[in-house]
Amino acid sequence: MFGHGFGTNQKVWNFVRTAFEKEFRIVLYDNIGASHSDLSFYKPERYGDLDGYKQDLLDICNALQLQEIIFVGHSVSGIVGLLASLDRPNLFSKLILIGSSARYIDDVGYTGGFKQGDLDNIYGQITSNYEEWAKGFSAMAMRNDDRPLFAEGFMSGLLSLRPDIALPLIKTIFQSDFRSVLPLVQHPTLIIQADKDLAVPSEAAEYLYHHILGSKMAYVSAEGHFPHITAPEAIISAISEFLFDKSV
Repeated sequence: MFGHGFGTNQKVWNFVRTAFEKEFRIVLYDNIGASHSDLSFYKPERYGDLDGYKQDLLDICNALQLQEIIFVGHSVSGIVGLLASLDRPNLFSKLILIGSSARYIDDVGYTGGFKQGDLDNIYGQITSNYEEWAKGFSAMAMRNDDRPLFAEGFMSGLLSLRPDIALPLIKTIFQSDFRSVLPLVQHPTLIIQADKDLAVPSEAAEYLYHHILGSKMAYVSAEGHFPHITAPEAIISAISEFLFDKSV
């Protein structure tokens, strides 16, 4: 089961999906608020934190009668899958987190990558000129300057969001802190980290690794926050090694 970060849609998994569709039943879904989701379902009271997204995921699992799920989640979707696995551990078998973070704000003894002032500045930019912010953030998050089509695709996804939805959604993500639940994770977990990730520094990925019991860490040769888009072969290789390792 594949979950993606906001500002993208399920199509971003196409290259990775095809590598596993012969061995596994693949389920892809769009989070409410993502670029191709039906925004009429968005309710501020439901999606004021990640619980609403977690419940959406569990509802999909129940509707499709899924069992022994291998959940692959990018960015905040990785944390949504992790939270769902804590609520319903019997549904899941393994977790794969790509570019995920338990907390984005620096703290004493913890590097999340942002200071509160940095985020307040981002929120101000979103409020004052959402289109200009989306353009700049897309380029920084995607990197791969020699392949600008990647950043343009991400920017298009961000611009498909209504700014009045984008701001609370982005605040929900960046202000979250799920460090306390990491030791409760019961499933074999793979953490995949790319180089020069603007949103998630390697220290935040290492924190997941050190606080999820028995987890495995895989650094991939890719730049930016979206290695499953820019370097799908590296992601396929890391996932395959984890899935078919008989010791896991």
